[in-house]
Amino acid sequence: MASSSYGFGVVYLAVLLPCLLVPASATKYIDAICHLVSDKAFCTKTLNAYPPATSATSTFEAAVATLHLGVSYANNAAGFAGEAAKENPQLKEKFDPCQRELALISRGLKNASEELYDDTAYFDVTDCLDNIATMKNLVGKNTDKASKTIITMTLMLEKFIFLAIGATSTIDIKT
Repeated sequence: MASSSYGFGVVYLAVLLPCLLVPASATKYIDAICHLVSDKAFCTKTLNAYPPATSATSTFEAAVATLHLGVSYANNAAGFAGEAAKENPQLKEKFDPCQRELALISRGLKNASEELYDDTAYFDVTDCLDNIATMKNLVGKNTDKASKTIITMTLMLEKFIFLAIGATSTIDIKT
């Protein structure tokens, strides 16, 4: 009887242990990024909920995952801006430039993910803050529902950019 429960315990640990170890190591890489971000709670919560970040096996992989998360969010926001401009022609004048700014943010974050070991990655990401400022100026004072949604998305994207700055800074520190 004792040997069968012992055997079950060994099998149980053999199956469970790899699952427990991966998140622990990924947490180290996420923590390295979030340590450099002012909103650590948002950073930790966001990256711990993003499977590519939690499955990272290095700081580099966690940084790439962080940048890809920003790209995805920028692309989604650009899609919303494009649809809103089609639905309300009066907003087209403001939303078309927003869509271009979002495309530039997406491209900047994507470029940064491809050149993380270059000094240019950090600057690609920080340049995105200029795009955010432009978007705030374009629609920040509008009171319609679509503009408020764009501003909410812009403010969230700004948080993602700060995560990306932390990610590129982590790689700069490691190299």
